[in-house]
Amino acid sequence: MTIPYGRQDIREEDIAAVIRVLQSDFLTQGPVVPAFEEAVAKKVGAGYAVAANSATSALHIACLALGLGPGDSLWTSPITFVASANCALYCGAAVDFVDIDPRTYNMCPLALAEKLKKSANEGRLPKVIVPVHLTGQPCDMEAISKLASEYGVRIIEDASHAIGGAYKNLPIGSCQYSDITIFSFHPVKIITTAEGGMALTNDRHLAERMDLLRSHGITRDRKKMSQVPDGPWYYQQIDLGFNYRLTELQAALGLSQLERLEKYVTARQQQAAVYNSALNSLPLRTPFQHPDSYSAFHLYVIQLEDKERHKAVFESLRKAEIGVNLHYIPVHLQPWYKSMGFRSGDYPASEDYYSRAISLPIFPELQESQQTLVIHSLGEAISQ
Repeated sequence: MTIPYGRQDIREEDIAAVIRVLQSDFLTQGPVVPAFEEAVAKKVGAGYAVAANSATSALHIACLALGLGPGDSLWTSPITFVASANCALYCGAAVDFVDIDPRTYNMCPLALAEKLKKSANEGRLPKVIVPVHLTGQPCDMEAISKLASEYGVRIIEDASHAIGGAYKNLPIGSCQYSDITIFSFHPVKIITTAEGGMALTNDRHLAERMDLLRSHGITRDRKKMSQVPDGPWYYQQIDLGFNYRLTELQAALGLSQLERLEKYVTARQQQAAVYNSALNSLPLRTPFQHPDSYSAFHLYVIQLEDKERHKAVFESLRKAEIGVNLHYIPVHLQPWYKSMGFRSGDYPASEDYYSRAISLPIFPELQESQQTLVIHSLGEAISQ
């Protein structure tokens, strides 16, 4: 049986929580989604939380809440899932990228500073920056936040990999250095709701805007209506929103999973430590960890010293039934983005990372014997 790079951990208490909802009066738009939002907000120290049916949806409504639209631009990292960039295109805005720090794999503050200075001189600053906490390790948010403040740019943290992590002893999601933070609850993430995401913010107006946009732009709040309601049934559509709601079933699963968040992250940290120790003699780079960060270790990404062996090592591991993966293909090299004018060579650090990176299996239920097999198989693959 293939060892996956990541997988969900579903227990009896999770199943029981979902069954309770199935036996209740509400499968959607009931009391469990607000309870889940409140629990996550409290866990990370944010003022408000807005659940959505995916992190992609949450990114979309976050961009809209910040006023991103035609004539604007959003900058993000090339090393991320395409959703971090696509959310701008959904709003009619343009996309650009900032190269990564080769040590952390995250947006490089020095590259960002240089690009912001140049763009300010050219009168084309972005409206929004989306730093991505790749693998669960937080970006250098203090530096990014200072730059954003200097140039009048808004920040959305794409923390899809990072719930349970911390930066400068503050939980990721507290929004101390950003306007909005996004979490993902996809099955391979730290905790799961099957599919799902959440936007966190300390700004009540942003929270209200995202809440409206995730549900068709419809309100039952009399204060927001343009006329006196026709009756108790009355509602108004006051904006063009979407059906991005999370179901009660998903929220129940998320609430149950949230109780084990610290255990999950601790298990991932322990597995990362085993890899770090076992792989230190091989010709590869193990993940650098910044002293200001506490990674959630959604992913454990190595980089091979010999990039000419990259494909062969990857294929050898797959042949040995080790379900390695590669996170990610640089977004600017995707055909859709190449059609916009992006080319190979635009972001050298990101492209070099892509030529060397392999994501090894890491998840709470990974057995010691399985991790030993991964380590052994990797050593054999490199030595071939």
